[in-house]
Amino acid sequence: MLCAIYKSPKKQQTYLFIKKRDDFSSVPEALMTTFGTPTLVTIVNLATKDKLGMADIDKVRSNLEEQGFYLQLPPPVEDLLKEHKAAMKAEKEQGEE
Repeated sequence: MLCAIYKSPKKQQTYLFIKKRDDFSSVPEALMTTFGTPTLVTIVNLATKDKLGMADIDKVRSNLEEQGFYLQLPPPVEDLLKEHKAAMKAEKEQGEE
C-alpha cells in the first residue's frame, strides 16, 4: 500500500498521510483549511514497512483504509514546571506522614 505524506506549512510537526498523491478528496475541507497548502514530503510503501518514525503504522494503515487519510499531530509539549511542582508537592506530603 503506497501512501503520500505531506507536511503542514501552518502547524509544525503536523503531517497528513493520504492513499494517493495529490488526492485530498477524502480529507474534510475544514481540516484542509487548518492544515494549509500541503507540501509533499515523501511517498512510502506501507507494505514494506514495520514501523514509522512518530506514527503507529497499524493505526496509519487502519485510518487510510477506513477514512482515506491519517493526520499525525506533534507530540504534546512537556510542562517541566508542572512536573517539578507535582514532584515537590509529593515529596512534601511524604515528609509530613
